[in-house]
Amino acid sequence: MRINIERLMSDIERYALYGADSQGGITRPSFSEDDYNVRERFVRDLREMGLSIVIDGAANIWGKWPGNGQKEGSIVIGSHLDTVTNGGKYDGALGVLAAMEIVRTLKEHDVVLQHDLEIVSFTAEEPNDYNISTLGSRSFVGRLTPDDLKGVTDSNGMRLEDSLERAGGGLHKFFGMADARKEKKAFVELHIEQGKRLAVRDISVAVVDRIVGIYRDKVTVTGEANHAGTTMMADRYDALTAAAEMVLAVEDVCCHTGDDTVGTVGKLNVIPNAANIVPGQVEFILEVRGETEKQIKQVLDVVGSRWETIQRRRKVSVTRNNILNQKPVPMDQHVVKILQQTADELSLPYVTLASMAGHDASHMAHVAKTAMIFVKSPNGKSHCPEEYSAPEDIEKAVNLMLRAIVNLDRDLA
Repeated sequence: MRINIERLMSDIERYALYGADSQGGITRPSFSEDDYNVRERFVRDLREMGLSIVIDGAANIWGKWPGNGQKEGSIVIGSHLDTVTNGGKYDGALGVLAAMEIVRTLKEHDVVLQHDLEIVSFTAEEPNDYNISTLGSRSFVGRLTPDDLKGVTDSNGMRLEDSLERAGGGLHKFFGMADARKEKKAFVELHIEQGKRLAVRDISVAVVDRIVGIYRDKVTVTGEANHAGTTMMADRYDALTAAAEMVLAVEDVCCHTGDDTVGTVGKLNVIPNAANIVPGQVEFILEVRGETEKQIKQVLDVVGSRWETIQRRRKVSVTRNNILNQKPVPMDQHVVKILQQTADELSLPYVTLASMAGHDASHMAHVAKTAMIFVKSPNGKSHCPEEYSAPEDIEKAVNLMLRAIVNLDRDLA
């Protein structure tokens, strides 16, 4: 029993038409017109497959293929259909469309599972104009409530609750998700790796056994603004040059950790940001991602020590306010083991990796036995038009997931 890779690749190209932009990428953020249109396309496809459809309060779309009733609860597969601005055609969509292909393949081979099998497309996994990412999965597992979302508006003043209702959801339907999540036994998400670790090893797939923690501080460096011409170099308290040293210190520390911990400064605000004024203040976001809390803390401690030295030498002040401290999320070891054993059954080479990016799986892990499969990204690029995974790698990964779902169905109570 194997998937039809030509059909799956055709689906990928078909869905990529929704939000195709002039720069060669896809711009399909949640609650855009193209997002509403692709939702309608997805619902039509699920209906044509004979699945029953539920759209919950967060506008997550669920398609259910009933099992034979021997076991209660459902196994869930899927991901998300929204994209970043000028993104690629594989991030998120591959996981949803692979789930559709798996159900089609099982139906074509008259394989009926003991559990129900559900396909899900989660709402707003990516950043969006409401500034709430992983909105759908966080809402489904109860980590976002109607009180959290009521009154939230986008840059045009559109209320989130109105956008949810247009998509088939609504804050008044959130109560139904509490009962629905009790039915979910397991969740397996297939996703492109979005990095080069598989490409470097020349391996098509990885089993993901954890999702890294993400720590972010808003950092403010305060010096003294002054005239760029009349203030001699020895008399300057330049917040930007101090911040530049601090940014380079983050890079240096993370290059010498000996593990996969990474640090990034990706957003800076220079004040007053004028060509003829010595910068008096710089705000930036420090992000550190690591597989364990210990690894993250070690980097933060060393970075903090280096920053204190820079602060004293350059006579600036530094304040830090934590804005995110998302703990690492381990995947369910039972499901991870089934994925690994299934790869062995198929004689498919694989590695076990941590996901360095956040995913809906990190939230579903709180309510269901969860794990992930990664597909090789040959050029390591994502969130851009150059995002790519080869059909032969996709085929191996989806066949692994197909067989693993059958094995999971057999092993789960």
